[in-house]
Amino acid sequence: MWTHLTPRVSYDIKGGMRVCGLEFSSETLQCISQTLKDAPSLSRRSLARCVCERMGWRAANGKPKDTVCRKALEVLNGGGIISLPQSDRTYITDGRAKPKPLSSIQADKITCELGELGDIGLEMVTNRSSKAFKIWKDLMDEHHYLGSGPLCGAQLRYLLSSSTYGYVGAMSFSSASWALRERDKYIGWTEGARRSNLQRIVCNSRFLIVPMLQVRNLASHVLSKSAVQISRDWMDSYGIEPVLLETFVDPRRFCGTSYRAANWVYVGQTSGRRGAQREDGGGPKDIYLYPLSQEWQQILCAQPQIGLGQRARLSETTDWAEEEFGTVELYDPRLRRRLFTVARDFYNQPQEAIPQVCGSHAKTKAAYRFFSNERVTMDVLLRAHTESTIERIQAQEVVLAVQDTTPLNYTTCQTTEGLGPINNAKDAAIGLLLHDTMAFNVDGTPLGLLDVQCWARDPEDRGKRYRRQDLPIEQKESMKWLRSYRAVAEVQKLCPQTMLVSVGDRESDIYELFLEATQAPQGPHLLVRCERSRKRKTTESNLWEEMGRLPVAGMRVVQIPRSGTRPAREAQLEVRFAQVKLKSPKAKKYPSVVVWMVHAREVDFDPEVKSPLEWMLLTTIAVNNFEQACQKLDWYTRRWGIEVYHKTIKSGCKVENRRFGTAEDLEACLAIDMVVAWRIYHLTKLGREVPDAPCTIFFEEAEWKALYMFVNKTPKPPEKEPSLRETIRMVASLGGFLGRKGDGEPGTTTIWRGLQRLEDITSSYLIFCPALESGP
Repeated sequence: MWTHLTPRVSYDIKGGMRVCGLEFSSETLQCISQTLKDAPSLSRRSLARCVCERMGWRAANGKPKDTVCRKALEVLNGGGIISLPQSDRTYITDGRAKPKPLSSIQADKITCELGELGDIGLEMVTNRSSKAFKIWKDLMDEHHYLGSGPLCGAQLRYLLSSSTYGYVGAMSFSSASWALRERDKYIGWTEGARRSNLQRIVCNSRFLIVPMLQVRNLASHVLSKSAVQISRDWMDSYGIEPVLLETFVDPRRFCGTSYRAANWVYVGQTSGRRGAQREDGGGPKDIYLYPLSQEWQQILCAQPQIGLGQRARLSETTDWAEEEFGTVELYDPRLRRRLFTVARDFYNQPQEAIPQVCGSHAKTKAAYRFFSNERVTMDVLLRAHTESTIERIQAQEVVLAVQDTTPLNYTTCQTTEGLGPINNAKDAAIGLLLHDTMAFNVDGTPLGLLDVQCWARDPEDRGKRYRRQDLPIEQKESMKWLRSYRAVAEVQKLCPQTMLVSVGDRESDIYELFLEATQAPQGPHLLVRCERSRKRKTTESNLWEEMGRLPVAGMRVVQIPRSGTRPAREAQLEVRFAQVKLKSPKAKKYPSVVVWMVHAREVDFDPEVKSPLEWMLLTTIAVNNFEQACQKLDWYTRRWGIEVYHKTIKSGCKVENRRFGTAEDLEACLAIDMVVAWRIYHLTKLGREVPDAPCTIFFEEAEWKALYMFVNKTPKPPEKEPSLRETIRMVASLGGFLGRKGDGEPGTTTIWRGLQRLEDITSSYLIFCPALESGP
């Protein structure tokens, strides 16, 4: 049996590195170098303990991880990352012969039955200086083809004793192998679960019964007995209860009969990359596993619970891609770098297909492989963006979390697996449904995504809408509104100084949503448009009838944006408000909830207006006067921003033109497109919110210089960078924005068109830049 744990080193220049399972940030490496400079005589063991104390690296039993840390420091030293002092360990030999192996068995060969051995015991070796350790080492060096070591990571050693014959063998257990393809496939865990729960697996790294002893069933008997004892001893020694044992059998030497007899399960072979010609056991090994708990698979597959805002950000960021995706956890720096590259390429050419965006066959192939990687999912990518969004939210007093649903039509992409119907049966369109929650400040500037739900309907589950009264809400698509609210509630915990308000249209008028919001006073508030067909009732009468009897509190003018062929207009609204007590629907028998309602109805409208505006807003925020009622109306108008965002996703980023083999790959690509669409929309609104800010907050030096020179037809850039508003208008002019007196500010359409041209202009500028700067 053989196992080896190669020190895992993952490099990331800005984010530090992971060595032997420990995270070394750039600050930690600088601290270690400074410590070595201040105390050059510090031993490696003392340095490891000092680092563990500073970083809080402790095992489950509370002891410092100084052994693992010392190993990691040696790896860093070997890689030239740090420079450790020379080891002062010296070895003195006096020419004496090596002691002979100690054993109570003196006969050449003993053949007997298991019962004739008497009591079989497992004696744990607790001290390297003890006589037991010497016996264990000598037995292994004498009789085991791998010798006595070295063992990897945490380790326990045992001597096998017989009351009749004395010591009859030895065995050891140590840390599990870092990654095994067949083992990991059998367990079925994710990369995050593996890294979090690998310590719950223990490897039987050595197993020896002295060859002069021939006893049937002895090996399987010892294996069964050791499986019971190792659970207790490992817990006592390391504070971790193992749930699975693993071991490796060299098929050129053994058949694994004893392990099979002890109910160990064969799951496949190792890859054998260490070389099959080695005499010390290199080459492929058979992998055997033995569960120690009935729930071993559930325990090992449990995902680590890392809350929002708990991941370390990059110490330095060079551009927006690293700012938005800097906390992504892909467990591989190569995937992280590829993510940054793909995001930049998508932003530079948002409307182009992936091959055109990437610009080469190699980059295109790498992008598709990136999206098909099982570690790259929509949730993983967008979680990093959400953490960046939280930082922007914390700078606001009020944030509107607007949620809405939009279909993504991929009917022309029949080869994509995992799509479902998005409309009625007659339409026969297929695709995905996207329900997202975008954070806006009260001025309408998008701050980022807080929650994204994407799914495909089951084609076999038709007629569900007609059974909705009999289904619990957990089995309805309406559950999307509650999931979004709960995601916003998690963000609210991290932003105690900001009031978050979950905003939804008439589809979100769900009684369970109000019930959950009123039962969580510290959570986010609600602002929902009431659906007339719901026939909401108060303790007095029908909600709409009750509002009609209230006096008008005042008049309010609201700007209605253009929608399709409907022109933009000003709507004159008469406003009413009141506090009401909503009754639960009869079929659900929930308790009543107290909310405030704001009613706005359009009056004196043009006869050509086919659908005059009428809103009934329900909110958990107190509305005690006309100004507060108007404030809620203004907040609700910000809901249109998410429709602009959906237009940007579909028309600006062309997400419905993406082609992938599976819906999972499509969702991973959609995650990047959604962040790109947010950034375009954010740029559009930011130019109106802070027009005088320098353009360098959004544009790189080469970009704004190339843009200025191209638009103004001049060979020299200005000495001072233009303002953000000026730069945005120049970008929009590349996309068709004329900038006439009555045109207002540019929108997302001209912005994304202009950004696409800006990429080529900047590339040309970088080619000729040296010649331009050197002058004639």
